[in-house]
Amino acid sequence: MESWMGTVVYFIFILGIFYLVLIRPQQKRQKQHRELLESLKVNDDVVTAGGIFGTITRVKDNSVWLKVADKVEIEVLKSAVSSVQGTEKK
Repeated sequence: MESWMGTVVYFIFILGIFYLVLIRPQQKRQKQHRELLESLKVNDDVVTAGGIFGTITRVKDNSVWLKVADKVEIEVLKSAVSSVQGTEKK
């Protein structure tokens, strides 16, 4: 009977470590990215996940328009924006 209880305690301990090392940090990163996407505004300099640098000219519900060169604008999904210039951590 004692070995069964020890196995359960050990299993719960391993799950706790797994949560603290893998799941919690991922949830924190997702929350930060969601907050970043919600705070996007016109004239922010951003970088997309594909490495495109641009300045936001319009913000829509699910996408933003980026000025990437003179007279060149592209529409990208908000979820593709990976960082705002000047706010990423080094």
